[in-house]
This record gives sequence, structure tokens and C-alpha cells, in this order.
Amino acid sequence: MMKYWKRIRFVFKVRKFIPFLFEFFTTRKVPTKQKVWSVLLLVGYIFFPFDVIPDFLAFFGILDDVTVLMFVLQQIVKMSPPELKEKHGMRE
Repeated sequence: MMKYWKRIRFVFKVRKFIPFLFEFFTTRKVPTKQKVWSVLLLVGYIFFPFDVIPDFLAFFGILDDVTVLMFVLQQIVKMSPPELKEKHGMRE
């Protein structure tokens, strides 16, 4: 149950991702390999043409997009150094 609660709280921290992602991609503390993987995850999400649930099913179509985006952002947080996570209040 705690695992699901952490994921729900993670969704509400979306506004913190903008400065976090900016610093993630501009700092030298994050290896280039991790930055490349992060870009590939984001680009893959944006350009992947298939949805699990089509967007014309209003709420559920958007819900699966949000779920995938949260998964991608969560993977980026996992790849970041601990001091960057702590600075921006991110926890896995």
C-alpha cells in the first residue's frame, strides 16, 4: 500500500520537475550516458505513436499518457545523483 501512496505523491510533485530536469541536464555531476538515456526515454514517449488506451476515451486515454510520463520521470529521478534528488526534494 505504501508503494502506491508514494506513486500518488510523486504525481503531485510534477511542478518540481522543471527546475530538477534543467539542473539534471546542465550539471556535470550526471554522467553523459545517463543524460542520453533520459533524452531517449523522453523522445520515445513523445514520438511513440501507439497508446495502450486511445485518447478519444477522454479520461482513460489521458490517464495512460500521464502514467507513462510519470514512469519516465521516475526513471530519470532514479538515475540522478543523491545530492540532486535531495536538493529538489525528490525521492524515489
